[in-house]
Amino acid sequence: MTHRIALVTDSTCDIPQGWRKKHEITVLPLTIVFGEEQLLDGVDISAVAFYERLGTDPHHPTTSQPTPNDFTTIFKKVMDAGAEEILCITISSAMSGTMASAVNAAADFPIPVHVMDSRNNSMGLGWQMIAAARAREAGGGMKEMLAAAEQIRDRIVYYISLDTIEYLSKGGRIGDAVKWVDSVLQIKPLITVKRDTGTVGIGMPSRSRKIGLQNLYKTFFKQLDTTKPMHITVLHNNVLVDAEEMAARIKAEYDPAELFIEIVNPILGVHTGPGAVALCGYSE
Repeated sequence: MTHRIALVTDSTCDIPQGWRKKHEITVLPLTIVFGEEQLLDGVDISAVAFYERLGTDPHHPTTSQPTPNDFTTIFKKVMDAGAEEILCITISSAMSGTMASAVNAAADFPIPVHVMDSRNNSMGLGWQMIAAARAREAGGGMKEMLAAAEQIRDRIVYYISLDTIEYLSKGGRIGDAVKWVDSVLQIKPLITVKRDTGTVGIGMPSRSRKIGLQNLYKTFFKQLDTTKPMHITVLHNNVLVDAEEMAARIKAEYDPAELFIEIVNPILGVHTGPGAVALCGYSE
């Protein structure tokens, strides 16, 4: 390691592989379960392979969080590589027990481990990790890294246009959106991750995919200060063409400071299903 403080997160972060390597971010995979088969996210199955299987496998997949021992193992790995302190930021504690496992592992670990609740997932978590990494690269210590991540946590905007609510309903991560389940399954839902609670909230549903993606775009940019530099990820559940069209429009109309496309990890795909498109980012 080239840094005294290690950065650890979980595989729901959706940080591109190149950025993980560049910023020395260690990622602990969560587990996808198809029937009796357990697969480590990003290790045993890729996101593309997962979405292809999602539509054909007779088993509805479930997910499994890391154990405290899993975190102890990865904490020991970075400690053995030279880390003297660890910052671990996880998926929202309201969505998963992953943070609780990290806290448990941190309690008796030989070097200090600071565990932070991102109150988010995907690049809502990923942007926080990148902010912490950049603070570290600028010479900051744990205090500065935490402050940088917390600042992004309080600014992040994250909306997802689902092609179906079926998977969110089956996965039990539906939050306020439960009111839709029985009556409007045919509607294309717009959901958000509430940055103050880390839970799922609802936006304006649409009756077609085209209108749903338009609503996603409009709703997202209403929440950002577009006069300031923006950092945006277009996320997709194996619908790259839709994501590319969205990114091209963003580039043409807003020209953000950072913009990239990333496929959503299988752990979140279990709950959001195929065809979803999301926008996640913040203004400086």
